Amino acid sequence: MAGLLLAAGGGRRLGGRPKALLDHRGRPLVEHAARVLRDGGCRPVHIVLGAAADAVRARADLAAYGVSVNPDWAQGMGSSLRVGLAALAGEGADAVMVSLVDQPGIGAAAVARLIAAYAAGADLVAAAYDGRRGHPVLFAAGRWAGIAASAEGDRGARAYLQRHVKALTLVECGDIAEPYDIDTPEDLHRLE
Repeated sequence: MAGLLLAAGGGRRLGGRPKALLDHRGRPLVEHAARVLRDGGCRPVHIVLGAAADAVRARADLAAYGVSVNPDWAQGMGSSLRVGLAALAGEGADAVMVSLVDQPGIGAAAVARLIAAYAAGADLVAAAYDGRRGHPVLFAAGRWAGIAASAEGDRGARAYLQRHVKALTLVECGDIAEPYDIDTPEDLHRLE
């Protein structure tokens, strides 16, 4: 089970502060998010950077992870998802868990719960919060090409998931995780 952390955004609604560099527990948020994937059972973990990639690499300890830089990060999450899936294509992973850097309320327990659903036979899995689909999401390798082909703008895999909703296994995680995003200055109080 590979882990893929999308951490390329420029933080437009945060005044241009890249989310990967936000402080969380004394370290860059990107370190926390990558560790969640690893601690939840993902190996290897790959991170897609974009905005301020050099600053992120200089400040964050990413030595344990694969890293790609999305030169088209400003086009949205879809381009970062394509870059990440392409980077993992040669790693021999059977599936990938995709997570977003700006959701520190989602921890390793949610990742492990989705992996358990995959181990039980589901090949398209998403965390749910009170029955509503959220992140992280898990895709078996046989679905990567279709997901990459449909990933555009800030929608990521949303269009693919909507087209394949009958195959999607939702795993309730509301009891162990909080799916809030760090999007605006008003959200920064959620970081420790």
